[in-house]
Amino acid sequence: MAAAARLAVAGHGVTVFERDETYGGAVRRFERDGFRFDTGPGLLPLPAVYRDLFIKTGKQPLEDCVELVQVDPAVRHLFADGTRVDVPNASRAGTVEAVEAALGGGTGERWAQFLNRAREAWDRARRPLLEEPLWEDWRVLGERDPYPALRRSGLLRKRPPTFAEAMRHELADPRLIALVESSVLAYGLDPRTTPASAAVLPYMEQAFGTWYVRGGVRELARAVYERCVQRRVGFEFGKEVVRIVEKDGRAAGVELADGTVHEAAHVVAGADPQPLTDHPLHTPGQDAVLDTARVRPGRRTVLLALRGAREDGAAHRTVVHAPDRKAELDALAGGFGPGVTPTVTVLRPDDPALRPDDGHESVVLSAVGQEAGDPGDFTDRMVTAAERAVPGLRERLLWHEVRQHGPVPHPALAGGDARFLYPSNTTRLPGLHQVGGWSHPGGGLPHAGMSGALVAGLIVEGPDFRGSQ
Repeated sequence: MAAAARLAVAGHGVTVFERDETYGGAVRRFERDGFRFDTGPGLLPLPAVYRDLFIKTGKQPLEDCVELVQVDPAVRHLFADGTRVDVPNASRAGTVEAVEAALGGGTGERWAQFLNRAREAWDRARRPLLEEPLWEDWRVLGERDPYPALRRSGLLRKRPPTFAEAMRHELADPRLIALVESSVLAYGLDPRTTPASAAVLPYMEQAFGTWYVRGGVRELARAVYERCVQRRVGFEFGKEVVRIVEKDGRAAGVELADGTVHEAAHVVAGADPQPLTDHPLHTPGQDAVLDTARVRPGRRTVLLALRGAREDGAAHRTVVHAPDRKAELDALAGGFGPGVTPTVTVLRPDDPALRPDDGHESVVLSAVGQEAGDPGDFTDRMVTAAERAVPGLRERLLWHEVRQHGPVPHPALAGGDARFLYPSNTTRLPGLHQVGGWSHPGGGLPHAGMSGALVAGLIVEGPDFRGSQ
């Protein structure tokens, strides 16, 4: 939809064919008995991407279409030893103070120094990995990890360190390491095999803040959809595209499941278009990158309808850390067996739109991974972990719903031999482009939105387009 709105403003006639009966992709909502839940992303980082979209596509700015609220604290971290850290929203000094007060031992200063290095990695990687089309020599981004890790003797002198190696060396305190690694783990990435450039993930949150869309993030999807409609973008729901039509060596339209064909000068795919054509779409090596990304563990979401009001002082977002970090990371690939508890994120928005009345509360739990045995047992372990963040949770529980999702695409990362990049927005079939989390610059609401801006630029300005300014 971000690409559609921009292309319509540039003068193109645009039609969106959507397999499902509604817009928004993974940004969905579940409703029951007066309760509402976001089943996709629950928070909006880096809202500047959508502010830019609304400025470029109409007179109403984003804040006139949705209500954005800064979440404060940005996140509460609960550790197995009982330690609690409340991280202020977009406050470097406040976070340094909070970390030192909770963890002591110079952790605040180590956090500050880490942020300095993470900012340097962000400055180096921001443009090629967020604001520009993927370079033709994209493998170079895999060879150069922009994170300026502190060097030590031995193995780390011979190769760039992984994220886990760098954090263990630089942060020392296991709780501070877990705090930082939670931003990586949220995408199903194992810090032990992820490049140190993943430091940009916690940096973005710290530097640009965390925002909530009043009414739920589904309201952002509604606003983008309405902007598309205002720009005369057509929508065809319940229409599955089964084939990319090719003519004279380029994409010339789409064929739907009912056999109808719609011609077009350009085709933009919001999912991997490779199954829809026999034409090889990616440069050698990029298909392998995409396949590697998709074998990561999925995400489980548990929607909780609770009786009783949200207590004073409750945090919007709480990360309840696993008691055994190594066991959790080992289970990412093979499944969570009995006794292994995942890190659980608890979202408790104080939003009347999400509950039937002030005597109830809607809560969303999420964790990365899947059970090795009974599915109900994994859900139960998630609820048990969440009890540390939600007083009296089991006694208040009216009902719950479980959603199992596939792998969550992460933002593109430099380093790691290019295994953490995604296929470019252009394909080897002229006229066919791709957007969304499984293409450059990767997953997350801001990055998916930026992919729309990149594709619109490539179509409007041509192959010489060098990215946003």
